[in-house]
Amino acid sequence: MGNRLYLYGIFPTPGPEDLELKGLDQQPVYKQVVDGFAFLYSEALQERYLASRRNLLGHEKVLEQAMQAGYRTLLPLQFGLIVESWEAVTQQLTAPHRESLEKLFQKLDGYREVGIKLFWDNQTELQSLMAEDDALRLKRDSLEGKNLSMDEVVAIGQAIEKAMAQRKKEIIEAFQAILNPMAITIAENDLMTDTMIYNAAYLIDWDSEANFSQQVEALDEQFEQRLKIRYNNFTAPYNFARLDQLD
Repeated sequence: MGNRLYLYGIFPTPGPEDLELKGLDQQPVYKQVVDGFAFLYSEALQERYLASRRNLLGHEKVLEQAMQAGYRTLLPLQFGLIVESWEAVTQQLTAPHRESLEKLFQKLDGYREVGIKLFWDNQTELQSLMAEDDALRLKRDSLEGKNLSMDEVVAIGQAIEKAMAQRKKEIIEAFQAILNPMAITIAENDLMTDTMIYNAAYLIDWDSEANFSQQVEALDEQFEQRLKIRYNNFTAPYNFARLDQLD
């Protein structure tokens, strides 16, 4: 085989059938069965694909369209994976990790990943804190216009930071109390911006998404306009099928 191949994901055999998909560089997507695993791939026209928004969405779109067509159980491969031959796939992936791959398929069968990202406005929250916490507000106001020592500056800063952390904790715990029991597995991820306060993925029963979504909406209403919520209800299960955590 002379062509380099770009890999998208792995499905249990027989894998997707009769899907007319376009992958990166608008190349047609094909299926190849290797050692009992069905791979979606297209011809790689570049030696290396930059992680641009367009390319990342193109990679994700292939997997999402396969899922929407009914092929729900899959192991998404990391973006940018190019192979020279199917023999390399056998040597590096399917042969050494067969048992782990099969266990992951069993784990994911009948389930889907959804994701929650919570954002708040730091300045608005600080203003609300001062409006609600009389003791802290009076302490801050009493220091205004004075030449403060470093210890005094640090003390009031720490008091405000602690109170803000408590507000954040209460919001997160409210979401966890409602959403966590609905998931079989939860992955808490790093915060990506200064305004993001929570970033988590949930593995839930495939048919329970509508109820999960309703709970998210109810939580949004509970916190009125304090939060911006990004809820992703349809994505490949990247957080629960990570190949670097197989063994």
